[in-house]
Amino acid sequence: MRSARRPGAQRVRESVRLGTVSNDRSGSWLLRPGTGRAPEDLRGRWQPRDTVNTAQGIFIHGAGAVSPAGWGVNALRDALCKDEPLPIKELARPGWNHPLRVRTVPPPTARFPFMAHARLRRSSPITQYAIAAAVEALGDDAAKAGSGSLRLGIVLCVMTGCVNYSRRFYDETLKDPATASPLVFPETVFNAPASHLAALLGTTAINYTLVGDPGTFLQGLALAAGWIFSERVDGCLVIGAEEMDWLTADAYRLFARKIILSDGAGAIYLRRDVSNAPGVQLHSITSPELFSNSSARMLAARRTRAGLPPGNSHHLLCDSTQNLPGIDAAERAAWNDWPATRLSPKTVLGEGLAAGSAWQCVAAIDSLQQERFAAANVSVVGCNEQCIGAHFTRTRQ
Repeated sequence: MRSARRPGAQRVRESVRLGTVSNDRSGSWLLRPGTGRAPEDLRGRWQPRDTVNTAQGIFIHGAGAVSPAGWGVNALRDALCKDEPLPIKELARPGWNHPLRVRTVPPPTARFPFMAHARLRRSSPITQYAIAAAVEALGDDAAKAGSGSLRLGIVLCVMTGCVNYSRRFYDETLKDPATASPLVFPETVFNAPASHLAALLGTTAINYTLVGDPGTFLQGLALAAGWIFSERVDGCLVIGAEEMDWLTADAYRLFARKIILSDGAGAIYLRRDVSNAPGVQLHSITSPELFSNSSARMLAARRTRAGLPPGNSHHLLCDSTQNLPGIDAAERAAWNDWPATRLSPKTVLGEGLAAGSAWQCVAAIDSLQQERFAAANVSVVGCNEQCIGAHFTRTRQ
């Protein structure tokens, strides 16, 4: 396993050089066997192009979600259909009289069978969320990974990662190094959830953890597509996950006081063959547009919009806005002329960081599987690194 600390353009160009993802001069990676060229002309506009051959495409074979709405995609769908912000909870912060305001995952209604696995005895919430979403996305294919009949890759995307045990470990160490438990330390590393998931499924295929802002989940999708096209794996799980802790909520508050942080996970299962379920194809992903200040963020959002289809009345836009004018300004300006339906999961669920962009993709895919739209754009304007987008289409059965 490898943990990469910053998901910049270099890693993305690396996957393009494999000849698995090609640039169509519009700022998008067209998911088909590529030419091996690095992306170029990232400022171009969307140009009409032939539909990707479904025999050469990347298709969605499953999706899973754990969110403040509950456990499962159905709970996520129901909450988004109601379009009402979920209740805010109070989270105590040591040394303060006033609690922090967050949205957290509710307890499951029943204990999941996978929780009996020996590797999960001391696992933190982020691992439980990631595994629950992954198992839901895999469905019956979960058994194939352990039998060796399916080479299953795993890409875990996080921003804050295993913060619960990290805070606990350093807290114990600072208070009394002699009594600090070394058993906690393995759960502090970024790739702990991906390691636990691989052990649970019994897969020994390639397994990466990507660390970055919310846009990293879409980079994870591009990386997974590269693995599939280069035949390193038969299928790949891409997971975005986060867990709640007062340390994270307080740190984020320093930069955006009105943000309501949330936790959970979202997972997408990709394969090259067409799914038997209502078909959805991952058609393209834009090049990541990096930024370092507010003006560059505006430009990055516009470039991301330019790399996605303009849309029509049958399309859906699933954006990352959350009804906060300052934070939403760049994305709203870029998409102000969108001609069709918009869906903004963060206004309902809160800021889920890597999990939040995973929820956006899961919600877009679910809307297509419900045959409500013909295609969907996902726009992610990250909090401190990048803007990036993805385009999903419904396939004909």
